[in-house]
Amino acid sequence: MSGKGNFIDLFRSEKPIMGMLHLKGDNEGNMLEIAKKEINLLIENGVNAVIVENYFGSVEDVATVLDYLQREKKQIVYGVNVLDHDEIAFEFANKYGAKFIQLDSVAGHLTPEEDAIFHEKMKTWRKESTAFVMGGVRFKYQPYKSGRSLEEDLKIGMSRCDAIVVTGDGTGMQTPINKIKEFRKGIKDFPLIIGAGLTPANSVEQLEFADGAIVGSYFKDTYTDNGDMDASHVRFFMEAVRGCR
Repeated sequence: MSGKGNFIDLFRSEKPIMGMLHLKGDNEGNMLEIAKKEINLLIENGVNAVIVENYFGSVEDVATVLDYLQREKKQIVYGVNVLDHDEIAFEFANKYGAKFIQLDSVAGHLTPEEDAIFHEKMKTWRKESTAFVMGGVRFKYQPYKSGRSLEEDLKIGMSRCDAIVVTGDGTGMQTPINKIKEFRKGIKDFPLIIGAGLTPANSVEQLEFADGAIVGSYFKDTYTDNGDMDASHVRFFMEAVRGCR
């Protein structure tokens, strides 16, 4: 398991921003070229890390981009989120040198019976990996099946990851400030990451309570997930974040 200090220290920056690579493209070659362009654009404009996710692409596309990062961009901090395939995320992190893993849910999304099985799997996966883990609780699009209170699910979530991720109801939608405050109260000094909807307009208020953020849609020319990444959006966003640090 990670056991290598605080997750935030990985980024060597206060309030780190992680840019999401959605893996848009018509084919593998086109997808990789877009990903390369986006990686350079994000890092050159001050984003602290990238996350490779099969949002539009396939599991194989995730492996392709991670392989590129490992071979050509080792100096970059990068993570992985394989949607609906938690075990593969750990496998890929180990194989391709990803420093962290994002799991959309680490507590609250399963029935007690299912959760007991998941708990044992998580113990095994983490024992076999040095990657940090960011885990969602009450995450966008994820079910709530535990029957436990938020306080209980946050406590369990903290035992399974190195940072809790909080979101609102959907991709690109602002995370309610009251929800962020509630999570902060529940987890105290444990790292808290905003997983959706951070913008220059709300960054001062939200980053007062959170330790960093994942950003995807705002960086696009349309401010939506299916747009093309826009350097001016990234620069403007990072200027606002620097004012929060």
